[in-house]
Amino acid sequence: MTACAIETAAEDGAVGRTGITITADGAYAARLAGGRDALFPERWTLGPEPYAVPLPLDQPEERETEVLPLADGRVLIRRRVAGLHALSLLYPTGPGTGELPLGAVESAELRLLPPAPDGRSAYALAPGAQSTAVWLVAGGAFGPEVVAEVPGHCSGGVWLDRAGQILALDRQLGGGPVKAVAVDLGRGGEATPLLQITDDSDDRLLLADLDSGLLLIRSNAPGHDRLGWGVLGSLRPVRFPECLRLADCAVTPFAVQPGQVLMPESCAVALRIDGAAGSWLGVWRPSGRQLHQLAAPDGWLAGAGLWSREGVLQLPYATRAVPCGVARIDGPADSLVPDVITDAKVITEPAPSKWPGGEACWGTGTHVVYKPVPLQQAPLTGGGATG
Repeated sequence: MTACAIETAAEDGAVGRTGITITADGAYAARLAGGRDALFPERWTLGPEPYAVPLPLDQPEERETEVLPLADGRVLIRRRVAGLHALSLLYPTGPGTGELPLGAVESAELRLLPPAPDGRSAYALAPGAQSTAVWLVAGGAFGPEVVAEVPGHCSGGVWLDRAGQILALDRQLGGGPVKAVAVDLGRGGEATPLLQITDDSDDRLLLADLDSGLLLIRSNAPGHDRLGWGVLGSLRPVRFPECLRLADCAVTPFAVQPGQVLMPESCAVALRIDGAAGSWLGVWRPSGRQLHQLAAPDGWLAGAGLWSREGVLQLPYATRAVPCGVARIDGPADSLVPDVITDAKVITEPAPSKWPGGEACWGTGTHVVYKPVPLQQAPLTGGGATG
């Protein structure tokens, strides 16, 4: 349900960074708003009647500044100051903005991870020459602290449990292929293989849904980068749907429908599609074997949005007339009845082949065993791929 910040260019040049980040519970969002030379943090309160609260400080923010909303309505901000990464919490206070400094991190690179499931903590990734540090930058007792040191160069970042303890990272060791691993923050960063499609393939995890176990994956195992899907802890192979392969377009998933417990095939997935004509929306279900392509609402903060449990897709947008808005699209079954979006185009794909044998391996209680997702027996060609 989390949207990552994505830079886009506004037609009128008024907005330099239009990405927005949404909390795990969907209650708040934060972004950098304003003109190119006058950027300021802005917090959105989502819901039936969304509204935005500007959080400007004494000077404008740099374009590389990151903001992240917390579940209590405060906004974490990371700035580059005198060679350090300074971290603070921002909050509205009267007519102005309150700021609570948290400390600073000395690192060549520091990137905020997606909002943690608990809504109170915030983490950041600091890749180094031989290892990658995972920092707890908000929610700790004594300011920023390293909670894990993972061998290799790590990127990505997807939460795999609601406690905010198991984090999936895309890791590269010694110039080898990139493989997603499950990192246990409660054990100092103990890493367990998560994706092992082929020995030489780059296998990255893009999204994970905690209710159904649905995983969205990008891998070059089929010979070039393709979008695929699998199930966390399952013996079933990853699949690469042909309908998600669009010529001359980049397709990136950004939200998965929650609440489909143990039913990953029924989850609706929202995708950002980028092509020569701009950015637009795709909606797909593994069971449907169809990609619905839809025009995006005006001012969509491209690549941002979340699903409700009832299957309503919510897309944040900002225009001159509506500076803080959320467009909603109903997605019953596998057909779409857009509220604000029209001109749907459906692309179909071949009928699926039968799943190989194997049942899902789920842990008992709150403990889940994170096993690699296999693919040795899965089809890697378009003719055998299923939806």
